[in-house]
Amino acid sequence: MKKIFDTLPGVALAFFIYLVADYTSDLVGKDILGYKKSPISTVLFSIVFGILIGNFVKLGETFSKGITFSVKFVLRLGIILLGIRLSLWDVFKFGSISIPLIIICIVVVIIVVRFLITKLKISPEMSYLIAIGTSICGASAIVATAPVINAKKAEVTYAVANITIFGILGMFLYPYIANVLFDGNTSAIGLFVGTAIHETAQVAASGLIYEQQFNDPRVLEVSTITKLVRNTFLIVMIPLFAYFYNRNSQAADYSITKIFPFFVVGFIMMVIFRTAGDHLILNEGLFIDNQTWGQVINLLKEASGICLSVAMAALGLSTNFKEIKTMGHKPFVVGFIAAFVVGFASLLTILGFQGLGLVS
Repeated sequence: MKKIFDTLPGVALAFFIYLVADYTSDLVGKDILGYKKSPISTVLFSIVFGILIGNFVKLGETFSKGITFSVKFVLRLGIILLGIRLSLWDVFKFGSISIPLIIICIVVVIIVVRFLITKLKISPEMSYLIAIGTSICGASAIVATAPVINAKKAEVTYAVANITIFGILGMFLYPYIANVLFDGNTSAIGLFVGTAIHETAQVAASGLIYEQQFNDPRVLEVSTITKLVRNTFLIVMIPLFAYFYNRNSQAADYSITKIFPFFVVGFIMMVIFRTAGDHLILNEGLFIDNQTWGQVINLLKEASGICLSVAMAALGLSTNFKEIKTMGHKPFVVGFIAAFVVGFASLLTILGFQGLGLVS
């Protein structure tokens, strides 16, 4: 019970920021700019307000556990609930297309980062952390990889900060850039967002920004599938990195159960729930009427959006720019180049897939 009470202040703060962000989005978009639907995303305001409060207001330890809880568990709940938007056909279709795209991006990033460390003289540990954080799933990949390569705490902190800042930039910019580059092709945009942005939260937020700006949910759906497929590559890449790092020494102790992103299973279960519900209720007329089923779907969609907005507010609260500033510039340069390379590799590969008729 004490643990629950310890998390309440931080969760409440993140939720309050979401409420203010939602109000501000409507105020600016509808009342001031005169749009029927606000062109400025609630998610965007959530993370901006979170960053401002986190860096200019001294919050204290009272809020830290709840903020961490929101970033980890509220985020995962939001991602699981995203599955209600999709059918199994969507998962198979975009999952199969995304696998070769993800592999290409991973290989290109690792080659580029390994080349850069010979030029900029940063530690192998830092290079591994930046490479896996950029190519797989951001901070969670970094934290999971750190023990198997004996990375120092300072290296982990820097790598996480590095990935966070470039991921946030991509989250804000890529919905608009991709819309232009792919001429509004939502399948291509979703694949790009799902492979070019680092963190799962940032991908989800970017997809929500696109949905709220361009009134199209498809990018969020495709990018979420792509990112979750990308996350599962942790199972392969962490043991591989551990092997290369420890091949001349005693192997590090790590467990697949510690690194596997189990919220992916929850996401798939929600997809199955939606697919089964559509078949049994809409086609067979069982259990409840069509209108009630539609209300259930809309309720879960709304809950997913709230969870993700709260998580992004918490992510903003936990982003410390002072910490980033004190850590030197060379790994930062590597992180910037790696972020650019993964985006460029994704762009070229998707354009190639479009040319072959694989993405339409």
